[in-house]
Amino acid sequence: MSRLTIKSLKNYRDDKVKEIELRIKGKDSNIIDGYKYHVLVCGGTGCESCKSNEIVENLREHVNKNKIDKEVLIIKTGCFGFCAQGPVIKIMPDHTFYIHVKPEDAQEIVESHFVKNKRVERILYTEQKETKDFTKDIKFYAKQQRIVLRNCGIIDPENIDEYIANDGYLALLKVLSSMKPDDVLDELIKSGLRGRGGAGFITGMKWKFTKEAENDQKYIVCNGDEGDPGAYMDRSILEGDPHSIIEAMTIAGFTVGASKGYFYIRAEYGLAIDRVQLALNQAYEYGMLGKNILDTDFSFDLEIRLGAGAFVCGEETALLASIEGYRGMPTPRPPFPAVKGLFGCPTVINNVETLGNITSIINKGGDWFATIGTEKSKGTKVFALTGSINVSGLIEVPMGTTIREIVYDIGGGVPGDKALKGVQTGGPSGGIIPESKFDIPIDYDNLISLGSMMGSGGMIVIDETQDMVAFARFYLGFCVDESCGKCMPCRIGGMQMLKILDRFNRKRAKPDDIQKLKDIALTMQKASLCALGGTAANPVLSTLKHFADEYQACMASSKK
Repeated sequence: MSRLTIKSLKNYRDDKVKEIELRIKGKDSNIIDGYKYHVLVCGGTGCESCKSNEIVENLREHVNKNKIDKEVLIIKTGCFGFCAQGPVIKIMPDHTFYIHVKPEDAQEIVESHFVKNKRVERILYTEQKETKDFTKDIKFYAKQQRIVLRNCGIIDPENIDEYIANDGYLALLKVLSSMKPDDVLDELIKSGLRGRGGAGFITGMKWKFTKEAENDQKYIVCNGDEGDPGAYMDRSILEGDPHSIIEAMTIAGFTVGASKGYFYIRAEYGLAIDRVQLALNQAYEYGMLGKNILDTDFSFDLEIRLGAGAFVCGEETALLASIEGYRGMPTPRPPFPAVKGLFGCPTVINNVETLGNITSIINKGGDWFATIGTEKSKGTKVFALTGSINVSGLIEVPMGTTIREIVYDIGGGVPGDKALKGVQTGGPSGGIIPESKFDIPIDYDNLISLGSMMGSGGMIVIDETQDMVAFARFYLGFCVDESCGKCMPCRIGGMQMLKILDRFNRKRAKPDDIQKLKDIALTMQKASLCALGGTAANPVLSTLKHFADEYQACMASSKK
């Protein structure tokens, strides 16, 4: 494959669109790319752990045995998001959706669906038994709006041609051929996109600070250090659509004047690392990275740096220290990384989900993006919906969607019709939102007002059987274990709070222990060096606020 130029990419993209867009776009046709059927098998980490690779092998074996390999194309995709039903298979163009598929089901699928044109009813998703199109008829997807996840479960993440055919690298082509850096910033600022990994800082402003910083060397960093318990949003995006993040980082490099970038990914995310590296190799081969990208004057390089799993390295200054080869520990701010970051140079740091919005904003415009969501929280949010829920999975909903809609309309409610206590958002740094607040629209400001936060996007559903004191103790214990120990408020305060919570769990708490928890939490919030210490007490404070009776029941005087 020779390196592409702006002109040749346009022609190459048109050819690839003609070849495979019918399947990718989900259009009905008897013949797609010369094939009668396209079989999409979920290749996310969850489904791979349940033998989806073996399912692919068995499907191909039986397709070959039945001599229909010219009619059936089998593709392994990224995560469908429908994790509770995995492994899952989608068959196009008839939109058939099979769930809980096992390797031994492959023969029946081939001989029944492809040879006899008859669906396999026993593994067909229940809602499809009287309907056809899962995108319209399956409740799990009905209220979702997939922008960041638009390609996950749709394309082969290991095939750059499929990405190109589905508007891939179209934004980069547009930027390099017809836009100036300030034009890109204007679109980002108009979009209202805020960072999806922490406090929700305006992305366009962050890029602008780095662009205006004077330095010969600047960097772009993708924060893939996703460490929240129950969270797997960023990992799934990297596994299912790595080229979209590469394209976004390259656009960021052009916009701010950076020539180098790094993916920072947890070492245990093996599949994500493999697919990102493969995508990087393909991007270099096609001329989307390296010297004179698309035969222009712009050059940009990307490589991967692996994190060792320290939760604190999700904090941007600790992350930068880790990339530089030092122990991951936060440093005081200012100066902020946008002005003085990696190796002392101006650095843009965005998490995976934030970057996943960039190409759509460039292609469709900032005004389009700003029509989605709420007044101060634009666009969509990806959540990992887990816990006590009937249908767990990876979802993407417009900002302003209520928690009740997510739990009941998308997640199907709580198993066994148990009563709900609440949901936790924002991971260990977030708080618990009680069921009485479920009708409040989700956005950055509303979650903070409820004592929680958006965070990276974990959403854990809690039913009536959960001891909320023990729940708070678990997350505080996680933060204590993950503290780098650099500052005293976090190092000492967290441990002291943990000891007090242990007294509650043993029903030996004293009347003044609740006030002690609040006092220590306030000190940690005000004096901790980074957000890990500053927010570690959120689960404790929110449970004290909304479930005070459970704390009172743990007082020594209450012990019988």
